Amino acid sequence: MKYKFDYTTQFKKDYRKLMNQCVLNEVDIVIEKLLTGKPLEKKYRDHALVGNYKGCRDCHIRPDLVLIYKKDNDILVLTALRIGTHSELF
Repeated sequence: MKYKFDYTTQFKKDYRKLMNQCVLNEVDIVIEKLLTGKPLEKKYRDHALVGNYKGCRDCHIRPDLVLIYKKDNDILVLTALRIGTHSELF
C-alpha cells in the first residue's frame, strides 16, 4: 500500500534549511521508504514519540538529523511534521 505524502508549513521551512547540505537525497530516500508502508531498517531508529508529539514517530536519518512524522493508516496519509537536529526540535 502506498501512502499519500503531505507536510506542514514548518516542515517545508526546515527542509529548505537543509538545501545547502548533502543530506537531501538521504531525506528523500527515507520518505520514499515510509510511503511504501514497510518498516524502516534498524539504522534509522524509528520509534514512537510521547509528550507534545504523542501519536507521532521519529526516525534518525543521520545521528543528529531527525524526521518527525505522523501516519494515518485509515486514509493512507504520511504527514512530515518537522526535520532538524535534536536541539532544534526538542
